[in-house]
Amino acid sequence: MDVEVLAMSTDSRFVHKVWQEEELSRMIPKGVPYPMLSDAGGRIGEVYGVYDAAAGVDLRGRFIIDPDGVIQAMEVLTPSVGRNPAELLRQVRAFQHVRRTSEATPSGWYPGQPALKPGPDLVGKVWQVWKPETVGGSSRPAAGERSATGGIGSPREEG
Repeated sequence: MDVEVLAMSTDSRFVHKVWQEEELSRMIPKGVPYPMLSDAGGRIGEVYGVYDAAAGVDLRGRFIIDPDGVIQAMEVLTPSVGRNPAELLRQVRAFQHVRRTSEATPSGWYPGQPALKPGPDLVGKVWQVWKPETVGGSSRPAAGERSATGGIGSPREEG
C-alpha cells in the first residue's frame, strides 16, 4: 500500500518488547510487523493532542499523514474502545485514490466503486452517482467473510 506504520505509547521499549513477545505474537503470527516507539514523557502525544498528563499516558490515537506531512485524518478513542483496522485500510486507500485522481470518495467507498468528480455540476446530484446499491460492492467482503488480509469483514488487498 506504500505506507509507513508506526506504533507509539508512553511505555518503555522494554515494555514494548515484552508486549510484542508475550502478547501480540500470540494474536498475530510473529507480532506486529512495524516499529513500536516509546513516547516517554508524552512529548509527541502532546503535539498530536493525545497525551493525558493526569494519567501520564497517550490516548488511543491514529493519524493518517500524507507524503507532504499534512494530517488528513485522525481518530482518538478512550483506552477502553478498540480501533477498526479495516476502516483504517479503507481510509488509506481512499486518501491515496483522492491524491492520485483528484476525485472525492463518498462515505464507505472502496476501490473499484464509483468516485465523485467535485465541482458545481455535482451539487445536488450526488445521489445520481452514489446510489445505495453501490455501497458494499465486490471490493468488500460480506460481513463475516475472511478477506485476503485475514480480517473478518476487512477490505481485500488490491493488486
